[in-house]
Amino acid sequence: MARKRKGRDISGWLVVDKPAGITSTSVVNKVRWAFDAKKAGHAGTLDPEATGVLAVALGEATKTVPYITDALKAYRFIVRLGQATNTDDAEGEVIAESPLRPSDDAIKDALNRFVGDIEQVPPQFSAVKVDGERAYKRARDGEEMALAARPLYVDELVMTDRPDENHVELEMVCGKGGYVRSIARDLGKDLGCHGHVLRLRRIWSGPFDAEDGLSLEDIDRMAKTPELDTHLRPLEEGLADLPEVKATPEGAARLRNGNPGMVIASDVEYGAEVWASHEGRAIAVGVFKAGELHPSRVFVTG
Repeated sequence: MARKRKGRDISGWLVVDKPAGITSTSVVNKVRWAFDAKKAGHAGTLDPEATGVLAVALGEATKTVPYITDALKAYRFIVRLGQATNTDDAEGEVIAESPLRPSDDAIKDALNRFVGDIEQVPPQFSAVKVDGERAYKRARDGEEMALAARPLYVDELVMTDRPDENHVELEMVCGKGGYVRSIARDLGKDLGCHGHVLRLRRIWSGPFDAEDGLSLEDIDRMAKTPELDTHLRPLEEGLADLPEVKATPEGAARLRNGNPGMVIASDVEYGAEVWASHEGRAIAVGVFKAGELHPSRVFVTG
């Protein structure tokens, strides 16, 4: 018999402004502790030295994590030109250097080649699996791997500042699975001067903005108090990119039991993925077919 998980049945999203020097998993564990929540997860890992939006889902909101993970995200980062590192960021060892420093125009021209649907090879120090083992574990042992390229959609990549000849500040909006470190590495290669990420910040992720995020100090101060609960955002925010349909009372009852239920919808195509609400609360996510929602996820909230 499975052991019952301890903690509160609490559901929603907490936006954290993650500081440098801590893993995303550690942030999730702190949030779960602070709320005394039964269940928690996050939408999109940030490297330990990266800062910015880490959206943490509690309870039933964890079922909406895939929709935030798939949403567009924006990053602001500084690339150090003239040096390549083995980790593609400032934490690694310098493995190549170049005296070449490209002009602003050359950088802007190169950035255009990284917009749209591109192929991107993950960094050697990344969490992708190679024969069942994380790449970073093999990389730590000195193994160099031929990692397969992965598709990435880049909506926008622009230069926002050039503080000096060695550094360039960029902003990127991209889809799921992007490695900013790979962008810096490949941009440096394309420019013939090498490059790596010096600093990285995720400024928004789907509907969540860094400026709305709580610091870890805030979370510690408000831990296990009603004040912290006021910062919890509804799980419905994780469904912002999906069309909403309204369940009828009878349809809501059927959906709550995992069965297809009648919904009221307009301008929703047959076969579209949607979410159904009743009395202002999300009930289920599923596929819309001929006036019914066929659920794939059902939300059980108080």
